[in-house]
Amino acid sequence: MGLVVALLGACGGGGGGLPGLDGGPTDDPYKPVVEFSSTMNRNIDMLFVIDDSGSMQDKQANLANNFPNFINVLNSQEGGLPDIHLGVVSTDMGTSATSGPPGPGIGTIGQGGCASTGKDGVLQTNGAPVTGNFISDVKQTDGSRIKNYTGDLATVFAQMARVGATGCGFEQPLAAMRRALANTTANPGFLRPDALLAVVFLTDEDDCSAKTASLFAAGDTGALGPLNSFRCTRFGVTCAGGGTTSDEMNQVGTKSGCTASSTSSVVESISVFRDFLLGLKSNPRKVVVGGIMGATTPFAVEERQINNMTTIALARSCTYQSANGLEVADPGVRMKAFFDAFPDRSTSTTICQPDLSSGLTQIATLLNRVGGSSCVNSSILADVDASTPGLQPDCIVADTVGITARPIAACGSPETAPCWKLVSDPVKCPAAGNLRLEIVRSEAPAPDTVTTMRCILE
Repeated sequence: MGLVVALLGACGGGGGGLPGLDGGPTDDPYKPVVEFSSTMNRNIDMLFVIDDSGSMQDKQANLANNFPNFINVLNSQEGGLPDIHLGVVSTDMGTSATSGPPGPGIGTIGQGGCASTGKDGVLQTNGAPVTGNFISDVKQTDGSRIKNYTGDLATVFAQMARVGATGCGFEQPLAAMRRALANTTANPGFLRPDALLAVVFLTDEDDCSAKTASLFAAGDTGALGPLNSFRCTRFGVTCAGGGTTSDEMNQVGTKSGCTASSTSSVVESISVFRDFLLGLKSNPRKVVVGGIMGATTPFAVEERQINNMTTIALARSCTYQSANGLEVADPGVRMKAFFDAFPDRSTSTTICQPDLSSGLTQIATLLNRVGGSSCVNSSILADVDASTPGLQPDCIVADTVGITARPIAACGSPETAPCWKLVSDPVKCPAAGNLRLEIVRSEAPAPDTVTTMRCILE
């Protein structure tokens, strides 16, 4: 047994209840740190939904160059790299919609134009040395791995991630996700029934998943306004300040309190995609979403030149300087609303940074926790009693079976089972402080028990 770290045996006052899928109220000071099941499942199906519109070339390269950091974090979990399926799909869904046939074509294909069903959610390898249309890398009982690709995992993914920058300018990342996961004919074998499902988005514009193809109707003077992607904002987002109606949204100025519209007649509701994703799994704990996107604020409507014409447009929310010049992004309000629909199972960060390693690390860290590791990153735990030697964290630990949660007290001296403690375990937990949550039990936990630890963080 490893060295026991000194603890303040806090079972948590004011923790806002025991942990569950929702992770407690949003103002809960106790944040999820560890989660693992009595029946370990190391299968993760990861879908990357990557914007392939005209402004994305540098951002795709940024993702590809920093993907090794994502893999390094996954490798650091107990047992090393999980058994993965890794697929890539673009946001180009043409002029298709949830209901009805696709709308008329827009512009020139290959130059931001849209037609029919676009890339239709088919997984893309972009010439990478992969057998099939997604990466499969699975560990065997003897420690070897069966792979359907040649070369280094990060290098192969980097090639897959470069989906190009010529796709439809009406990005539909949520519709592309749904199509990719529903189209088992085009993407056979990607989804495994028992696997954790993780969907990661990379986009510099907000979601424009169409409810009906009338969103793409021609005409600059009709009820929808100019045929450009501002329609996605005007009819897909509402703002408590300055944008409660589509007419208000069409007015130049700063907006506040913005979120996804749930009543739009032409842009699909976020709840449709949330329900679809959760419906793929019998246990909602097995769904994780993450995103790298435009900052949600500031949010403003402006007039600017598009195709040599002054027109209404959504103002950029963030910028950064790349080797190729100024890069920009629009506020991802609908995407953020989608992530918020998965409390305790989502994370997002800004795409406006020349190095995406921190965002990728953040997503991989979430996957490690949800995937089931007892390892704790000690650097994120707050020491609530600095006058006492050792780390004194304030944490809540519980076993959950179904919807029933049972708190576990911190171990004292002598130890009375069940109780919890942190031990130093460099072998199983090689990263950060080498700490592992250990539960002292008098009997084995019930099948499908999920043990969670929530702590006050730095």
